[in-house]
Amino acid sequence: MKKASVSDLKTQIGRYLDYVRNGGTVLVLDRKVPVAELKPVPGRSANGKLVALERKGIIRLGTGQISAKFFKAKFGGKRARTLEALLEERKKGR
Repeated sequence: MKKASVSDLKTQIGRYLDYVRNGGTVLVLDRKVPVAELKPVPGRSANGKLVALERKGIIRLGTGQISAKFFKAKFGGKRARTLEALLEERKKGR
């Protein structure tokens, strides 16, 4: 757990939010007295590291969707049919 004064938090909020996104907790101090705690929202912190890497230009996040046409054009054959079957199951909600 990191500790931050109110003035430090105000000037470096981005740095502290990145720390929290990556699963950390920040204790906010006003004149050395704890007044608040910043912690990640449950279920949201796993993506924080990827977002930080994207900001630095190291990676590019995808859309989360895969195109059967792209896969078929790239690999063709039996694999493409398998992907089509999986995507069809996903559409039907199975």
